[in-house]
Amino acid sequence: MALSRLLLLCMVASEVWDVQTRPIDFVCNRDARRAMNIVAEMEAALRVCDGSTTLSTLVQLPCIQVHKASWGNKSPQEQRGDIVASLKLLIEDVKVLKAASQPGCTSSLLHRLERSINNYLRILTHLELSQGPAESPALSCVPQSTQSLSTILWTYNRLLSGKLEGLMDNLADKCTPQ
Repeated sequence: MALSRLLLLCMVASEVWDVQTRPIDFVCNRDARRAMNIVAEMEAALRVCDGSTTLSTLVQLPCIQVHKASWGNKSPQEQRGDIVASLKLLIEDVKVLKAASQPGCTSSLLHRLERSINNYLRILTHLELSQGPAESPALSCVPQSTQSLSTILWTYNRLLSGKLEGLMDNLADKCTPQ
């Protein structure tokens, strides 16, 4: 009897309530975006790791510099292309690092980072923007490199809280008042 109740509870808990979520919902829900940004959790986990934040190879950092005037003059397609290019640059190096044998804690963090980047890439690539020329992803800077996982996490967080939030603010007019 107790086992069947536990099974029923597990089934109810695993139910997907909102299967109709769309990328535009990401634009319109700042709290969902904040909850999706797990960098603070990853930084806390990194502090508990063996203390070594130095990676075996260099990682190219995404472009995070934002010149407000020039960023504001870019179309949403150009802004998305810039962010996507930065995320793709970062994820390729993260995949290379994961393939190399990193210590257990670092490997776990790299796996979480890869999943997080992939989630943002999926959302951004499926986000429908107003009609206009399709922009191929292009970096807005010459990438810097680092071997520090904490620097990578800090930079990734700045990309999400800077450029990505700037794009979301520009797309806010697509949201309908509830």
